[in-house]
Amino acid sequence: MQPYVIFADSSCDLPESLMHEWEIHYSSLTFMFDDSDHMYKNYDMPAKDFYAKIREGHNAKTSAVNSADFEAAFSEELEKGNDILYLGFSTGLSATYQSACVAADELKKKYPERKILTVDTLAASGGYGMIVYLTRKQKLDGATLEEAAQYAENLKLHQCHWFTVDDLSYLIKGGRVVTALASVGSKLKIKPVMHMDNAGHLIPVTVARGRKNSLKALADRYGKLAQEPGAGPVFISHGDCMEDVEYLEKVLKDDWNVDVERVVDVGPVIGSHTGPGVVALFFIGTER
Repeated sequence: MQPYVIFADSSCDLPESLMHEWEIHYSSLTFMFDDSDHMYKNYDMPAKDFYAKIREGHNAKTSAVNSADFEAAFSEELEKGNDILYLGFSTGLSATYQSACVAADELKKKYPERKILTVDTLAASGGYGMIVYLTRKQKLDGATLEEAAQYAENLKLHQCHWFTVDDLSYLIKGGRVVTALASVGSKLKIKPVMHMDNAGHLIPVTVARGRKNSLKALADRYGKLAQEPGAGPVFISHGDCMEDVEYLEKVLKDDWNVDVERVVDVGPVIGSHTGPGVVALFFIGTER
């Protein structure tokens, strides 16, 4: 079988050490604070340090990966004789996937004997990471490049992303909730419960009164939507709020006998838009 490598980008929020261990190649989105011109890659700063700066009042701005960076990274593998499967960050949230496609189109002219397949995962953070994880398992089980790409395509609209935030102000800055809701929500301790829709956008679905109820609402969505409640991988990602993760893990275990397979940090690039206190639950569902 013709060898191929899996590419992703850092917004899948899998730890960098795990990306290396799993031989997942990646490019990194970047961020900077306030009006500084110092640009960090997503893995340059530990998540805990990043959220400490956000809590101090610093604002972070993010940038997509550009096509030149993808072209350089892809070329290294093409020169080795490898084909490429790129699994990309949702086009509903970033221009990163389009940059990868521009690079792929240019390189196909230079390396006509090589294949570069791309999949818009319509996913982010741990949901994106789960698609990378499961597609890699297919590769290890012997899937060809085309079979692995088709697997990811078939999987992505079943990759559930359900999340809540502790502070609505970060969602307001990103236009995710209206100011009126934020004003009322802050007074009444209302927390939004959101998901990622079939176009890869973040969509408010409902609200819950208080933090614990919002976490329970995530577990309820698991019970309603999971393809195999109690089985299948479950990931959680969070913005420096491990106690809330532990509470959600307990609810999932008590209500659905679920053992969470992996807990990851929401990295700085995604965290710039969600703020500290975000908790997200990812699983394979009958629908998103």
